[in-house]
Amino acid sequence: MAEQGRSHRSSEWYAGTDRNSYIHRAWMRRGLPEDAFDGRPHVAIANTASDLTPCNSHLDEVMESVKAGIWEAGGVPLDLPVVSLGETQVRPTAMLWRNMAAMSTEEMIRANPIDGVVLLGGCDKTIPSLMMAAASVDLPAVVVPGGPMKTGTFQGVALGCGTDVWRLSEEVRAGTLSEKEFLKSEGSMISSKGHCNTMGTASTMELVTEALGMIIPGLAGTPAVDARLLQNSHETGRLIVELIEADRRPSSFLTRGSFQNAIVALAAIGGSTNAVVHLLAIAGRLGIPLTLDDFDTIGSGVPLLVNLQPAGRYLMDDFHRAGGLLSVLREVKDLLDPNALTVTGKPLVDYLDDARIWDNEVISVRETPLIPDAGIAVLRGNLAPGGAIIKPAAASPELLHHRGQAVVFDSIEDMHARIDDPELEVTADSVLVLRGCGPKGYPGMPEVANMPLPKKLLEQGVRDMVRICDGRMSGTAYGTVVLHVTPEAAAGGPLAIVQTGDWIELDVPKRRLTLDLTQDELNSRTPNQATLDGFAKPKRGWEKLYVDHVMGADTGADLDFLQGSSGDKVSRESH
Repeated sequence: MAEQGRSHRSSEWYAGTDRNSYIHRAWMRRGLPEDAFDGRPHVAIANTASDLTPCNSHLDEVMESVKAGIWEAGGVPLDLPVVSLGETQVRPTAMLWRNMAAMSTEEMIRANPIDGVVLLGGCDKTIPSLMMAAASVDLPAVVVPGGPMKTGTFQGVALGCGTDVWRLSEEVRAGTLSEKEFLKSEGSMISSKGHCNTMGTASTMELVTEALGMIIPGLAGTPAVDARLLQNSHETGRLIVELIEADRRPSSFLTRGSFQNAIVALAAIGGSTNAVVHLLAIAGRLGIPLTLDDFDTIGSGVPLLVNLQPAGRYLMDDFHRAGGLLSVLREVKDLLDPNALTVTGKPLVDYLDDARIWDNEVISVRETPLIPDAGIAVLRGNLAPGGAIIKPAAASPELLHHRGQAVVFDSIEDMHARIDDPELEVTADSVLVLRGCGPKGYPGMPEVANMPLPKKLLEQGVRDMVRICDGRMSGTAYGTVVLHVTPEAAAGGPLAIVQTGDWIELDVPKRRLTLDLTQDELNSRTPNQATLDGFAKPKRGWEKLYVDHVMGADTGADLDFLQGSSGDKVSRESH
């Protein structure tokens, strides 16, 4: 129970007998108890529920359980709807608005009379944007994830949300699956409330956020339909009041060691490459030194233990049944920072001793990993001087060292127009290059790097090729895809001057991505007009602000003026 009468931040609005405190209290007396303004902590519930973010549409129900816990602990819960981004719905890409969602949430947390915040998210960009906001304001905060959907089936086979969309759509293009059968599967793909049931970005960000320490240990990965999600949401409501009384802010327990733990978790679960840009952005808000190379240095020697799509076979409800994240982290406990704390005030490693693996088909023990050395590989070379990444666990082993001639597309529209042209000069050994898809170039860095393969090659049985792009790919996708190439083409990166027919070498074991040109040849080239025409040049609004200020993928694609923390202080009264 909260200590009544203790001074809180919200008291700066509500305490006193003057006109301004009268106004603040009077306008909030719409059913609140008489003692709501007598020292109780006021807690915002930053809620991303939206019918247009279908993966988060159930979060209003989750919020009610959080509210009950806050009331029980003596706090005052307050619904704060915030910008919500539906990954599958918004165009041109949800990533364009991640920073806007973070900025608006940050400002609303700071501007309002609250003492702490519970962050409700699920779909890909919602947890990252909430975390970025909370890190910048640095009030006591805790995350409740929405959880994955239950698995749907089609013709007796379990469907992996997202992953099977890519797979089945390619089979239609290859002529091995009818369009009619493909469309029949649509009604089975999304079988319940919750986010994707594969190890896509949504599941990944839930799990790495728990590894960071911002979720009650053991909660992340709980299916959206599981009653334990509501039970733990209630418990989180009680916890946030405790955090406020202890003044336990994100900056007090999130350290570089916390991010080490998140990177280890990312590798062990075979998580989405999108976690790289999100973790870099969150670290930037906290002022914690984290670089692209840390993902390789820390994660490359970590074994892949989780057999989930897209890198494996199973799905998130199997993962939860088999023991969940804590059972995975117990296997790699020696790689974790033992001092990194969680939101509960206890070290993450303290929660691992009782964790057990209940199904070794889904979660492997350390001695028999799916892949001995997993994680995200960071590539460098004259084609990616700022770095690029690849997820070896989702790639074809035989393509991890490959040399081929480039087939270049200047924009996503160019790729769609020509990829299935029977006259396209392409072979299975070619390297598909798509540019103009970085943060500035699209704008917003969309999930298009996993380009569809040319139809004529699909018909020949080809199912993977080396693909290179300055954009991202869905965490549910798979293939030998080099992405996040920096500097991006629109920022003058070497990707802008690659020509069809150039030889490119990918050498993942040596972490190299090279264009077979001398430095003099590189210097002599300029982008052709088609390349320049493919870059978006917004004239107004958020898109212009974004393009003018967004940084590269290697630093998290945040806006340059949003790095660091501004704290929770508001200097002036509103009246």
